[in-house]
Amino acid sequence: MLKLKLLINQWLANVTRRLHNSFYLYLSALLTVLVLLDASVFHVGENMRDRAFDMMVKNRIVVPKADADIVIIDINEASLSAMSAEYGRWPWPRQVLGEFLENIEAQQPKAVVFDILFSDPDVYNPDSDAYFNEVIASTQNTFFPMLRLSEASDELSQVTPDMIPGIKRAGLAADENSTTKPIAIVLPHFEAALNSQHLGTHNIYPDKDGIVREYRLWHDENGWVLPSLPLAVGKFVGKSSDTLPQNMLINWRGKPFTYQFASFSDVYADMANKIKKRPPNEFKDKIVIIGSTAPSLFDLKATAMAKAHPGVEILATAIDNVKHDDYLKVWRGKTPYILVSLALIWLTAMAFFRNVDRDKVTTIFSSSQIILITLSYLAINFTNTYLDLTGPIAWAIMYFSVAKIYALANDRAMQRLLANDVESGKKGAAILLMPIMFETREPLSDSILKKLQHKIEQEIQQQGTVEILKGTQSGIWGLFSDMIIVSWAYRHDDEATATKTEQAAKQLGEQLSRLIQSTGIPANTTARYILHTGALNTEKPMANQWRGLFAQAIIKLDILEGEIQ
Repeated sequence: MLKLKLLINQWLANVTRRLHNSFYLYLSALLTVLVLLDASVFHVGENMRDRAFDMMVKNRIVVPKADADIVIIDINEASLSAMSAEYGRWPWPRQVLGEFLENIEAQQPKAVVFDILFSDPDVYNPDSDAYFNEVIASTQNTFFPMLRLSEASDELSQVTPDMIPGIKRAGLAADENSTTKPIAIVLPHFEAALNSQHLGTHNIYPDKDGIVREYRLWHDENGWVLPSLPLAVGKFVGKSSDTLPQNMLINWRGKPFTYQFASFSDVYADMANKIKKRPPNEFKDKIVIIGSTAPSLFDLKATAMAKAHPGVEILATAIDNVKHDDYLKVWRGKTPYILVSLALIWLTAMAFFRNVDRDKVTTIFSSSQIILITLSYLAINFTNTYLDLTGPIAWAIMYFSVAKIYALANDRAMQRLLANDVESGKKGAAILLMPIMFETREPLSDSILKKLQHKIEQEIQQQGTVEILKGTQSGIWGLFSDMIIVSWAYRHDDEATATKTEQAAKQLGEQLSRLIQSTGIPANTTARYILHTGALNTEKPMANQWRGLFAQAIIKLDILEGEIQ
């Protein structure tokens, strides 16, 4: 076991000695490849971005307020129960909705938006359908949804884009055959709804993890623009669509039921009463959205704000975002993700490669990550921008963790190698000590000493250890100056290794002046060193022998007083 441990430590020490600080560059190159693969194939960073977005947007301190002019008429469970006695189960006769629309229009709302798909006629109540169609025809501000089905069903459809009223070509983008290419879509059954040209899709597309974060404002159908309800309503109220993205990152107004809600049955009952309890102008200049939050009607979606978010309120939020142009902007795409990730990785790599003080690197790195996360959180609170830094931060943390482990493992390997070298000698081991003492008016900083320590570690040829003794004690112990101890251990009977070690020590002594000057040590600092060889006997306590060797080296250093100019 001892031999195996020795071999492992020797192998690790040899590897780290050959690599030196080049390991940090190799590691950054490896992570660069992984970032490029992730951006094009795996998309792990994208998934991290989504989860970070969910956490931040759900825990915002500053939440934008829901538009008070957007009102949801809710066909909730209470409404289904209250109206079931007279009109039966859902769907109710279209006459109910016709009467409701007629009374709402009397209050002069800005727009009435149905989040109900009227895809088929009511074969049992044709007169009811006819009445509803007449009411629709008498309005100028009523909007109806259409449902875009899967593209896989396009070949089964007989509907082409030019058959949909109000749908326009996207300039020159439409190809010559686009008119004849069918699209699978469910249109409103009512002729008046089609003739109004106030149509829009109400499709809600979740991300790969099933969470709704975006709203598709339009579909590009072979050069034809198929608008969504939020886009159609936005244009109607005067909002330009030129700056809107196709997939809008939703700026949530809060948890479900943030908007102003009114129960359908309550409003409908008040319309029939001679004595009105509700304000006569309750819906004047409002955008009235008629939809359902009843779980039994299955219009609930998982969002960043809740596991069960009513689809009608998602629609309301999208209309709100379009109306106020305050949807969340995010710097998305492969290029920003790659650039920010590689910048963080290579900046950290340069810090390790150039032997910047490790404590300082740790402090700066930790602080920078906290600052970046805080900046992203503040941006989503006080602006309409989501700074997507989660993926790049994760890559930087991965690099830093591996580099830190490598640096610590390198130090431990050298320390254990020294101990194993001593223990492996049958009769003991030879030790070569090289104490380097610095004398200056002010104690040297930790960063300067550590920087010099790293430079010496790179310079020495034979396997050895470099340790720092700080002269910052109080009282009489403060007379001891700062010191670096370089030590080598080898078998006492290995003359070849002894010769190589002595040559390595002498070469280090010759280069010491240059290393010190490149470290930034104050000019008035004097440095002295000495080479001292001793032997350790494994049959005696090691601590006492090490102290003795160290004391002998210090005494020898004081007697010879060999200065480095």
